[in-house]
Amino acid sequence: MLVVFVTGYSLIVFEHVNHINKAASALLIGGLLWTIYALGGEEILARGASESWLKYKAGGGTDMVSFIVHHELFHHLAETASILFFLIGAMTIVELVDKYQGFRIITSRIGGGNVIRLLWIISVLTFFMSAALDNLTTTIVLITVLRKIITKRENRWIFASVVVLSANAGGAWSPIGDVTTIMLWIGGQVTAAHIVGALFVPSLVNMIVSTALFSLFVVKGNTIKPELPANETSAFTTHREQVFMLVVGTLALISVPIFKTITHLPPFMGMLTALSVMWIMTDRYLKKRSIEDKRTLTVKAALKAVDIPTVLFFLGVLSAVAALQSAGHLDLLARWLNNTLGNIYVINLLIGAISSIIDNVPLVAASMGMYPIEASVATGTAASFMQNGTFWTFLAYCAGTGGSLLIVGSAAGVAAMGLEHINFMWYVRRITWIALAGYLAGALTYYLQLQCVGL
Repeated sequence: MLVVFVTGYSLIVFEHVNHINKAASALLIGGLLWTIYALGGEEILARGASESWLKYKAGGGTDMVSFIVHHELFHHLAETASILFFLIGAMTIVELVDKYQGFRIITSRIGGGNVIRLLWIISVLTFFMSAALDNLTTTIVLITVLRKIITKRENRWIFASVVVLSANAGGAWSPIGDVTTIMLWIGGQVTAAHIVGALFVPSLVNMIVSTALFSLFVVKGNTIKPELPANETSAFTTHREQVFMLVVGTLALISVPIFKTITHLPPFMGMLTALSVMWIMTDRYLKKRSIEDKRTLTVKAALKAVDIPTVLFFLGVLSAVAALQSAGHLDLLARWLNNTLGNIYVINLLIGAISSIIDNVPLVAASMGMYPIEASVATGTAASFMQNGTFWTFLAYCAGTGGSLLIVGSAAGVAAMGLEHINFMWYVRRITWIALAGYLAGALTYYLQLQCVGL
């Protein structure tokens, strides 16, 4: 299984060499890993590596086929599908706003001027939007905006990379900004107030250091000239329509975390509900418009514009990682980190780095399973594992921002890679060192903050 994963991962990394779409490689990895697991499950699970298999047997289960197919595969399918439905809903809402040229309201104000100024505007905007929405939705929105003001592909890759780094940094300090912080918040490892207070400054330092390095070493002078693409220079919708759709689309996206907080339902339910409301509104509005408008300004047209290969890429990657998690590979990794290293800071820094290769969700899930929440009266090392303890707080930062080290290491990065077709090795050569500097700067800030303030 590891050989298949590494081989398939290499196909994704060197997509520009083999000319095989990364979505095809990801789907192949996912399919093959679950096939190997299903055929060799008896030998794999006989080693007792999987925590879920041990729990299944402790509950009286003995049928291995039933465990792999019905218990594990469909369990992970539910989690994967919730992410995909969320992604499709968010991308459709963004595409619908774009159909009505709603982003012209933003691009007309930030499209001109000095490129360094534009870089900082995009970075700061992404940082705070990610905390209010989430890093995935924010990345989709901002990359759509960038398409309207930057025409050259590699220049847009640079700004898209800034968006990824800032979105992950912004998502780390918000309880709803990243799926890993959501997991820790719902699991009771951290509280919302604590995560905001403890990680805002480290995450801000991460964003500032990364953006400053982009300004000094990547964006040189005025080599990037912001300008509207030719097909965006004329408006075919009224200013009122543009403002209305931008406001409605923004409110629809913002309503998702509010919906989740009130109902406790998964975020994709809120996203699909918001999409349905916009669908009804636009269908009623277009009743009075021309036939051509009905073809181009509908949700149906927006759905056709959604980048399905990106969605399938997500499906393949998440399925592959789920197979490794179910077979026990990630449990073994967590145990190795615990037994070999011991130091909670080093463990979390490594988890963050590893999350740039393997999705951070199962890594955090494995950590939550490996380390139970200690009682509030715990002292010494055990106190680090209390609710709001050092381990859980630092894990939220590292797992949330460590994925920026590679373009495939986070949901935001995968979305950017799919939407802009960013080359993996280009990102490694030009962006990884910046992401690493920001990651370590934020980690150091958290450590110093803990020593001085105690947060």
